[in-house]
Amino acid sequence: MLPIAALAVSAVALAVPARTAHVEAELVAAQTALVPGAASTVAVRLKMDRGWHTYWRNPGDSGLPTTIAWTLPAGLTAGPIEWPAPRALPVGPLVNYGYEDEVFLLTEIAVAPSFAGSSANLEARADWLVCKEICIPEGADLALMLPVAPSATSDPRWGATIASVRAALPRPLENWTVSAAGRGAQVVLSLQARAGSDDPGQIHFFPYAEGKIEASGRQSLAQDGQALALTLPVASQRVGEFKRIEGVLTSSRGFGGREAVTIDVPLMGAVVAGPSSPGATAAPLPVYNVDSNRISVWLALVFALAGGVLLNLMPCVFPVLSLKVLGFASHGDGIAAMRAHGLAFAAGVVASFVALAGLLIALRAAGQQLGWGFQLQSPAIIVALAILFFVLALNLSGVFEVGQLLPSRVSSWAARNTYANDALSGMLAVVIASPCSAPFMGAALGYALAENNASTFAIFAALGLGMALPYVLLAYFPAWRRRLPRPGPWMVRLKQLLAFPLYGTVIWLAWVLSVQLDNNAVARLLATLLLIGFSLWAWQTMRSGAARRWGVAALAGLVAAVAVGWPVAVAVATDATAPKAVAAEHGPWQDFTPQRLRQLTDAGRTVFVDFTAAWCVTCQVNKLALNSDTVQQAFAQRNVALLRADWTRRDPVIGQALAALGRNGIPVYVLYRPGREPLLLPEVLQKSTITDALGML
Repeated sequence: MLPIAALAVSAVALAVPARTAHVEAELVAAQTALVPGAASTVAVRLKMDRGWHTYWRNPGDSGLPTTIAWTLPAGLTAGPIEWPAPRALPVGPLVNYGYEDEVFLLTEIAVAPSFAGSSANLEARADWLVCKEICIPEGADLALMLPVAPSATSDPRWGATIASVRAALPRPLENWTVSAAGRGAQVVLSLQARAGSDDPGQIHFFPYAEGKIEASGRQSLAQDGQALALTLPVASQRVGEFKRIEGVLTSSRGFGGREAVTIDVPLMGAVVAGPSSPGATAAPLPVYNVDSNRISVWLALVFALAGGVLLNLMPCVFPVLSLKVLGFASHGDGIAAMRAHGLAFAAGVVASFVALAGLLIALRAAGQQLGWGFQLQSPAIIVALAILFFVLALNLSGVFEVGQLLPSRVSSWAARNTYANDALSGMLAVVIASPCSAPFMGAALGYALAENNASTFAIFAALGLGMALPYVLLAYFPAWRRRLPRPGPWMVRLKQLLAFPLYGTVIWLAWVLSVQLDNNAVARLLATLLLIGFSLWAWQTMRSGAARRWGVAALAGLVAAVAVGWPVAVAVATDATAPKAVAAEHGPWQDFTPQRLRQLTDAGRTVFVDFTAAWCVTCQVNKLALNSDTVQQAFAQRNVALLRADWTRRDPVIGQALAALGRNGIPVYVLYRPGREPLLLPEVLQKSTITDALGML
């Protein structure tokens, strides 16, 4: 035994504590040796300076949890951190969860039965955020040499302390029946004691997951005999859906002698985001200094005009471009007629932009946090556009002719008023183009919605002029049309070919609906489209001379389409404004919340935020650059945290974050740099754009 004791002493001597500015850290062991085939407890001991604190696994309103990365010899395996129960640490209006003075973060080290050798060197990289009035990210490389022996005893210095910490770790609650019910902006945790259980006194709940329960909100306890009801406030900026209540309960008198216990119960009923708490607004988001980059109204108009022109090159507008190509190819050789058609289309575009500006002004005056492309945040608009484009595509494919579908008076009016059709196609172009933001548009829109109403209308009109300008120029200078073949069968083939971009748009809109609602809504939409297609075909068949029963079939198909699609309309009406949480993609991306952004920047990390939406085609195209190996490696090399703010459904939190950047539409890409102004990137991304920006850090 003497050699083993000597090795134990030397092991302690090799475990030299690391000292940072405000924390002493070291690896300490519960036993004097590692035993093959058994597990041994090793702890990271953090001793904080007076008044300073580190954080629990859920840091609360702000902060970051401590992390431990182990480097172990083959045959040794480290388990997860076993966290002692935290304390609530008020910091102004915020409440954090963490530890003061000293904490031991335990880890089980499993030793393989076949592990050979007389000793093992355990290495760990520990990183933590330590805070007082300010927060400082710190870390240390720790090491501990332990002997390997057939048996081990309690470490004379740390064994008893670690055993005490382990004994106090939260364990599942026993002898109590626990349930949780959602009641609007609150969760009621009901605890029913079995006979003979002692009164636990005051209790407090610490949730495992962030963004579920408001850390700075008041937890109220009501008692009725052996029954307790703890009311918990739902987070005002709730992250994702949650169907379970998991966390730690601490008590002033203990649950059967244990001060901290764990609970994990299903949540019955629905909850909604709670009201904003003082802590939610205490630390505002970093603000882009718009005043220092203020542009004049004339430059904003130039930007708007250029952005409108470039909007025609955005993927959102491809379906409308196909319709306009068909329209130009179908017109006769008369230059005057061509010019009139071009001006009518431009009038529809400009009028739609001006109307959109008026609607935005009115809704924002009513307190709505809206921006460019807001209409596609509504599932109702998505469904209506999907039906419209499907019907247009069927028309181009030859399934039906509009002239035979409409009453004779209506079809003859449409034939006489082709310019009205051009104006309507211009309006449709604006509806489809609005989800996209082209270069120069971001600054122009930010200026427009921050200035007076007259400037807003002028800039939106300039956007419309820019978008319509290429068509007007083509109408006035149609020399390119001389290269087209003379009218003939090729025009029928072109018409049928141009239906496919519209079918593709319907597929895209169905995917957007799946993100906004669910796959059941998509299935009903597709069934509705199928029945509409059948109805149009049956009506066309009857109008072509077939039996009248085809008209009855068309009517029956239309009624069935309404019946199938009605539940989607009901879901839209009852869930029109509630944002559906869209989970971040697997990999390095996390969901955006202001709290998470503040936690990361407080810890000294640069954060890249992707403001995106499913209905923004440009956003989806830009993901090719964002998710490329080159860009992801550049992010990893510079330790940049990645957050994704999904604006597919209306979300005032994301709207406020965009407003702080002087933007009102997406895509927006921004690097939040600790202690510096946010850096905005262009709307259209290339790999070199991102890597060059990272090179400026």
